[in-house]
Amino acid sequence: MQLKPFVLAAFFAIAPLGGAWAEGAIAVDDQAGNKPSDAGYGIGFGDTKESAQAAALRICKSAGNDSCKVVVWFQNCGAYASSAEKYGIGWGESEEIAKSKALETCGNSNCRVVASECGD
Repeated sequence: MQLKPFVLAAFFAIAPLGGAWAEGAIAVDDQAGNKPSDAGYGIGFGDTKESAQAAALRICKSAGNDSCKVVVWFQNCGAYASSAEKYGIGWGESEEIAKSKALETCGNSNCRVVASECGD
């Protein structure tokens, strides 16, 4: 599935205003395509790990992606990186730390950050 630009708009439309979230999750559908930008994704937040994962899956699927799966959950910041062959996940105190870890675990020079977000 192609990356859906309106996915983040949908996230901000359903996110509560003016509050910090306890948990976050990123769900991804990267079954189709041969470059990182082909991945479709959803980023969700909730009071629990389970509610964040459910929100991420719902947003990913609502964007027209068929094979969404939760790849990472986090309390502060999370990131997902991929290439045609590999993917990596990361989380940490800042978005830069999460992105750096995602690229490191992806493990090749073709990896690019596809999705990243912080919950506060």
